[in-house]
Amino acid sequence: MKPAALLAALCLLLTGPALAQDKAEAPPSLEARIETLEARPGFLNLYVDPASGKVLAALPPPDADGVSVRFIYSTGLTAGLGSNPIGLDRGNASSGDILRFRKIGDKVVAEAENWKYRATSGRRDEERSVQQSFANAFLWSTGIEATGADGALLIDLSGFLTRDAADIASALKHGKDAGEYRLAADRSMPDPASALSFPDNAEIDAFLTFETSKPNAQTYATAADARAVTLVLHHSFVRLPDDAYTPRLFDQRTASIGMGFHDFSAPLGAPLVSRFSPRMRLERVNPAAASGPVKEPIVFYVDNGAPEEIRDALIEGAAWWAQGFEAAGFEEAYRVEVLPEGAHPLDVRYNVINWVHRQTRGWSYGGSVMDPRTGEILKANVILGSQRVRQDRMIFEGLAGAAKTGTGAADDPVEVSLARIRQLSAHEVGHTLGFAHNFAASTNDRASVMDYPAPYVRPASGGGLDFRNAYATGLGAWDVFTVKWLYGQFPEGGDNLPALNALVDEAYGAGLRFVSDDHARSKDTGHPFGAVWDNGADPIATLDEVMEVRRIALANFGPGALAQGRPMSELNAVIVPIYLYHRYQVEAAAKSLGGLNFRYQVRGEGEAPAVPVAPTEQRRALQALVKTLKPAALDLSDAALNYLTPGDVGYAGGGTIEELFPNRTGPVFDLAASAEIAAGLTLSAVLDPARANRLVAYAQRSPEALTLKDVIGTLEAAVFVEEKSPRLAALGQIVQTQFVAELISLSRNETASASVKAVTDGYLSGLQTRLAKTKSGQIGTYQDTSRALADMIGKHLAGDDLPASILRPAPPAPAGAPIGSMTGAMGQMEDCWHCPAE
Repeated sequence: MKPAALLAALCLLLTGPALAQDKAEAPPSLEARIETLEARPGFLNLYVDPASGKVLAALPPPDADGVSVRFIYSTGLTAGLGSNPIGLDRGNASSGDILRFRKIGDKVVAEAENWKYRATSGRRDEERSVQQSFANAFLWSTGIEATGADGALLIDLSGFLTRDAADIASALKHGKDAGEYRLAADRSMPDPASALSFPDNAEIDAFLTFETSKPNAQTYATAADARAVTLVLHHSFVRLPDDAYTPRLFDQRTASIGMGFHDFSAPLGAPLVSRFSPRMRLERVNPAAASGPVKEPIVFYVDNGAPEEIRDALIEGAAWWAQGFEAAGFEEAYRVEVLPEGAHPLDVRYNVINWVHRQTRGWSYGGSVMDPRTGEILKANVILGSQRVRQDRMIFEGLAGAAKTGTGAADDPVEVSLARIRQLSAHEVGHTLGFAHNFAASTNDRASVMDYPAPYVRPASGGGLDFRNAYATGLGAWDVFTVKWLYGQFPEGGDNLPALNALVDEAYGAGLRFVSDDHARSKDTGHPFGAVWDNGADPIATLDEVMEVRRIALANFGPGALAQGRPMSELNAVIVPIYLYHRYQVEAAAKSLGGLNFRYQVRGEGEAPAVPVAPTEQRRALQALVKTLKPAALDLSDAALNYLTPGDVGYAGGGTIEELFPNRTGPVFDLAASAEIAAGLTLSAVLDPARANRLVAYAQRSPEALTLKDVIGTLEAAVFVEEKSPRLAALGQIVQTQFVAELISLSRNETASASVKAVTDGYLSGLQTRLAKTKSGQIGTYQDTSRALADMIGKHLAGDDLPASILRPAPPAPAGAPIGSMTGAMGQMEDCWHCPAE
């Protein structure tokens, strides 16, 4: 045999079996592979294999870059944990990312696109430069099950569906002594029966089980077995919207929600960061008309799992927004209905108000699925905690008495609670429509449902309490303005800046105010009209009124606050919000101290200078605040105290431990601890380090300013008052101790300026001298207390370490805010629902 022939024969011998093996293992055609599967065609052509439980998808043929399909991807929980602290709530969902299935070699990769950084010039090379500068993310990959004659790719989605896409394991790691939760692959699987595909979206559930050998207290309390927690994760695959939507540019004056991104193609004289205001798509049939019908109305659906009376209240409150859309020129553009039977609450086609149950009361919040490119809101997910309304009813029974329940009168606790539910429904729906909080609205005749409303209960002229205007009804003037601004449509399309600015000028010209979360939510903020859970055009005068409501309620406090047959120990839960009824109005009034009245502005539009709160107003606020420290205001009657008895073992007195006053006295109600908390709320607000820094700064600018030394001196004069009653004198000593402790805490705070430390320590030095000279019965205290306080000051001034037994802050106040900020596994936050986890 010739050498060439010999070589050819040898090659055939070596490669023949391999070629035969490759041919035997070649994947079947897509058409053959799906013959026995259940087809569910739609945006993603899904195929379910009931025998194996797999969910497969036939992807379109990839393009030249290997991209088969792009979509908005969101995850949510069809079934949650029921724990408020952890936050894995049924119905909660992420805001959405843009993913693409991309073929690379013999694999398909799920790739998340990065839209936080972009170029908008339209130049491909410039866009590529930005894209290659910031990382995308490969989230998952799989092999190709089969290939269609047209190049379509069949893949098994099961691994994609059963990964921990929502970072649930991290959320379940709750508490310092808890163990890590791990995804249990053998008990995590898609739910084939849930796989649905529609023309513009696909929806699929998956069972995910997380296991640990060291469960935390929350999973013990809520899960069937804390060692193996099974949740149902929902996946939404949503077709990218068309290009007909025009974003609205963000304007900080309007309480819309800014969605920002870096635009590296922005001209040198323009900002690098651009911002849109997220909103839903709403267009009139005739864009040129000032008012008219719309192409597609906005529809919200209420969870039919809510009790009937609550469901009706949710519908009524959410429907208030129709008033705003009518005013903006959209006819029959918005309505609220009950969720149809069989509809999935997380199906992207439905804007849903979910009624969610948890072990304890907690947050409510509004989140949305949106297009990360434009801010177009595609779906609303409102989460309302079911136990909040029961807490409201308890508060109103504490104020009005349980005998009023069911009467239908203005002070019927159930009726007032339903009024609160209507407002809450409108508030959370507002977030999903694109509206941010306005925490100045309560000072503008309750101009917005986007404030946090305290019940506006007032002393009645003939005695008792007036509940007739506890909560507002309908949208306020600010809400109507924001709908007009955010959704207003102009004949020429896009943003008509002169018209939008005219709306802003009209709103502010009418005296409306806007204060955002950053300048209102915490007690150290300084806008005199920015506060949460407050009331009244004059926050200072309202504090006096709130204290009178509290006095009346406490004077009447007793068994009448409970319905017949309820355990008397539940009074321990009822007393908390009544005794601390003033807690948020205290913070509101304190914001005038060192306060600054300002508005958000745009260069060339307004430019009104910020104005420090007048010294006379600051002094008036201080006088209202010191009244809350009087021993008589902190006392409870013997009758009330004798009814505050403990419950049976494990009953917790009618509430969770976090919502009861702390107790160091066994079966006896600990009035001292309660007084410490109440006094601490006022003192910590008045002597907050940021507030003290502002007082010092203002004093350097004006000789008429209220000084930090003035504030401390006024507090001393108020708390060191001789009380002839031993009972009130004892409460006075509690306040005095808290006062000294707060001053030392202020001096040692890292954020306090050197001037604040100097003023505070100088005052403490003089106070130490005065206390050391105290004799029993003088300056409102006893000699032993005075000496202890003087010793505490001395150790502080010497720079000694002060153990908790000497410098002890007030016990933490029981949970109070009905809703508040929350970071959960889905990345939602009540104070910033659109932010990533924030």
